Amino acid sequence: MNGSNRTFTPQSNPETNRATHQVAIEKVTGLNSHHAEDTLAVEEPLEIQLAHGPLNARSLKSISVTMRTPGHDFDLAAGFLMTEGVVRDPNDIDRIVYAAGRISEVPTTNPTQSSLPYQPTKNIVRVELAPEVVVSLANLERNFYTTSSCGICGKASLLALQTVCPPRRKNIFNIDTAILYKLPDSLREAQSLFNRTGGIHGAALFDATGNLLTAREDVGRHNAVDKLLGAEFLADRTPLRNALLLLSGRASFELLQKALMGGVPMVVAVGAPSSLAVQVAKDFDITLIGFLRDNHFNIYHGAEHILGHASN
Repeated sequence: MNGSNRTFTPQSNPETNRATHQVAIEKVTGLNSHHAEDTLAVEEPLEIQLAHGPLNARSLKSISVTMRTPGHDFDLAAGFLMTEGVVRDPNDIDRIVYAAGRISEVPTTNPTQSSLPYQPTKNIVRVELAPEVVVSLANLERNFYTTSSCGICGKASLLALQTVCPPRRKNIFNIDTAILYKLPDSLREAQSLFNRTGGIHGAALFDATGNLLTAREDVGRHNAVDKLLGAEFLADRTPLRNALLLLSGRASFELLQKALMGGVPMVVAVGAPSSLAVQVAKDFDITLIGFLRDNHFNIYHGAEHILGHASN
């Protein structure tokens, strides 16, 4: 990135920080049980604040609170703003910092009442934009994509997406079928938190040869993707025209929207896509694959980009 005053403080490895928590359990096998410990993925709120406007008239607004696994918080904030269309270039961001203070909470009078006490440290991230960046708060407040239960029809969501998406480019990303089959195992090997907790989503970027580029984990599917794309955005590597996005779960509209904003030409999911996700793939020419497991997968759009298989 070519910038002058940008501040992105290195973050601790989430594995050794606050991403997991040990709890006492009773483990039952057959008709026998014993006391044991289990490792859980931590879920805590992250408030994202946005500071923008001229230096002599800055505005500060809280734009989102998301439940996430602590770690890579700056990537998450940057990825959220990029996929929302608030920022389009890493130079739009002057710095990202943890803000003083904490999200409002109800104090626990008796700490023993909770086996997983809330940890308020570093749960507010402030993104300070360059003074010349103009922010459309109306677009943020509209929050047109949120979730499949947001009550906005598919047509309206697609029209809103077209107003903020980057220019359409020809999809030239191809991959061999044999390489595709290897990707879930590569993602699983990179999911250290999943291997310890069994309860966390993963997202990863791969090149056409199956080389793992970046991977992120989070209790929220959308957070994992925001962390992943945010890391690439801050490193000035977007749009990602030569990479595919692999999801450990299903492919929803919001995840296809994030892939589109990041310039990703192919989305591969271990689970199922939604109907609106398929529509986004067709409208914006994103190759979409679902149910990539064992020795099979479904191609929902872009079959010409999947090489090395015979069509009957």
